[in-house]
Amino acid sequence: MCCDLKRRFLLLYATQKGQAKAIAEEIQQQAGAHGLEADMHCMSEMDKYNLEAEKDPVVIVISTTGTGDPPDTARKLIKKIQDKTLPPDYFAHLQYGLLGLGDSEYTFFCNGGKTVDRRLQELGAQHFYDTGLADDCVGLELVVDPWIDGLWLALKEVFLLQKEKESMSSNANAVTNSLPTVPCEHKPDLTSKIQQLKLEDEGVKSSSVLSQKLVDINLVTSVQDTEPSLVHSVPPISQSALNVPALPPEYIEVQFQDTRGEDPSLASLVSEGAVFEVPVTKAVQLTREDAVKTALLLELDISDTTFDYQPGDSFCVICPNNAYEVEELLHILGLSEKGEHVVHVKVKQGTKKKGATHPQHIPERSTLKFILTWCLEIRAIPKKAFLRALVECTSDAGEKRRLQELCSRQGASDYTRFIRESNACLLDLLRAFPSCRPSLNLLIGKWLTFNLIRFEHLPKLQPRSYSVSSSNLFQPGKMCFVFNIVEFPACPTRLASRKGVCTGWLAELAEPLLHTNKSIQDAKGGNPSTEKISIFARSSCAFHLPADPSIPFMMVGPGTGISPFIGFLQHRQKLREEHKDWRFGETWLFFGCRHQDRDYLFKQLRCFLESGTLTHLKVCFSRDLPAAEVAPPKYVQDMVRLYAKEVARILLKEGGYFYVCGDKKHMADGVSDAVVDILSMEMGADKLEAMKVLATLREAKRYLQDVWS
Repeated sequence: MCCDLKRRFLLLYATQKGQAKAIAEEIQQQAGAHGLEADMHCMSEMDKYNLEAEKDPVVIVISTTGTGDPPDTARKLIKKIQDKTLPPDYFAHLQYGLLGLGDSEYTFFCNGGKTVDRRLQELGAQHFYDTGLADDCVGLELVVDPWIDGLWLALKEVFLLQKEKESMSSNANAVTNSLPTVPCEHKPDLTSKIQQLKLEDEGVKSSSVLSQKLVDINLVTSVQDTEPSLVHSVPPISQSALNVPALPPEYIEVQFQDTRGEDPSLASLVSEGAVFEVPVTKAVQLTREDAVKTALLLELDISDTTFDYQPGDSFCVICPNNAYEVEELLHILGLSEKGEHVVHVKVKQGTKKKGATHPQHIPERSTLKFILTWCLEIRAIPKKAFLRALVECTSDAGEKRRLQELCSRQGASDYTRFIRESNACLLDLLRAFPSCRPSLNLLIGKWLTFNLIRFEHLPKLQPRSYSVSSSNLFQPGKMCFVFNIVEFPACPTRLASRKGVCTGWLAELAEPLLHTNKSIQDAKGGNPSTEKISIFARSSCAFHLPADPSIPFMMVGPGTGISPFIGFLQHRQKLREEHKDWRFGETWLFFGCRHQDRDYLFKQLRCFLESGTLTHLKVCFSRDLPAAEVAPPKYVQDMVRLYAKEVARILLKEGGYFYVCGDKKHMADGVSDAVVDILSMEMGADKLEAMKVLATLREAKRYLQDVWS
């Protein structure tokens, strides 16, 4: 590649939780080794770049948030390019490559990236590199890694073509009128030059400076096991040369101070809004002891706060890591006596990382235990780059080799099977590889470094979101929510079972209240609860009751998916009591669970039915043996199909709403398919036309989902 070719490209990212930024920073990091310069900006910083005048290639990394929304940092640009008055050749000069991030568990997979990609194409922009769509459901790295690898050749081809055009233009300008006018067609032979680029690129890949290196296969020790596991492999990988990631440069400096100090408030960890510390005043177990899942209802007292909500809203709980796991991690690291001592974190002087900044979710000064408890997701599934860092801390040759295999390209299937699908975490790895002993400086430094460089390897401990299951109108000063206690059973990778980070913690807090089923004020001693949790409101959503109470609506919520609909019905009942002259539309609820006598969460739904607040209640029990000769519907999507004419009437003729809450993969998609089939049948149209109608209902916020994977 000629030294005078243009080497700059514009790199834009739009992120919600940091993943797109981390990937963009990885691209910027690798660009220098390929002789290129990435001019990187957040998409929201529109004063720092100008797409209308951009002549160099543009690389875009954009995530998707919610059920298909672009990240907040992309909204300004998207609003600008969605302007219908822009001509179709507005971006005809622009060449770009786009990498979208998403989760296929949700209906609108990678919709943030697809929205930008589609609009740029409509405005005349051209791809210089195929769009990549990475799926967090199976592992972003499965698409991201090869997409980044192919990016360099695509960029070099763009620069080569630009040089050829510039050369041809220069030659044409040098031609004088005195030359004979002989017809001549110049077709630059780019084949050999592009082939040379490929050879150069392969040479770069094999260089120790970049992101791969050859691992000596002689390090592997002989293993007698015929089946692979987390700790050992079998041929062919055990006998293969490996390509593993190189270590990125460190930019975080950690100073361990032999002093004790005070920790910052939990509110300082949140930038989304006001944080409220509220007491847990009531806990009820909604399921029987022999139910497959344990569901709890917690009541919070918000009367002394300014926290406000509507039925259908969600809120976030700031939760800690499991205290026993934090203590075990400190013990393994030999730091049990240092947990209360201060750790000072700052950007390393002289770092080669461009734009290095202090991670916002890590206090500059706090105790080690505070960082491990409240700041870092120690249960996060380790990504390959983090495994690569642990290789350097492992003394046993066999363990070192196995970690190299798991982070290598050759070990992709083993990584998926024993790390990702097994939900392995850092503690699982430290137990499985006892010679891996990272120092405090390396461990925290690597956590922070990789958190911003590659896929958030031990990312920020994210607050957990829950749907409100009450009405402030019905229960002033109170807010309820319902959740299942998440259980992770023991497996070969994880020898002991464990509970979810937040649900396990909430269950422990609720334990003293569960024995009374009364508010804590009625419990022994009559003292108010001292157990408090920190919460904050989520940004407003559209999952609310229709503004016009006369509009009919249907609700589908099996299991804990019924949670927001309890708030809907409480609110509607209070409105009926206070406004007897109002006209209220009919209400339908489809509820399902495994067993009627074990996990029918709210049997008091009959009260809403008897009062007329709920017009129709349809329930199904998927594991109960049918008493009748004709088996009843097992799942809510089957029950919805039974009432096809009513569904079509409410949606197509009466302008009604349709709400779905609960599991995405096993329920919400099935309900969506059922509604499409119903619309197709009742309209006498094909399935494609019915899907378009459903899409229109979604856009009009009349088909609404609150789902999780």
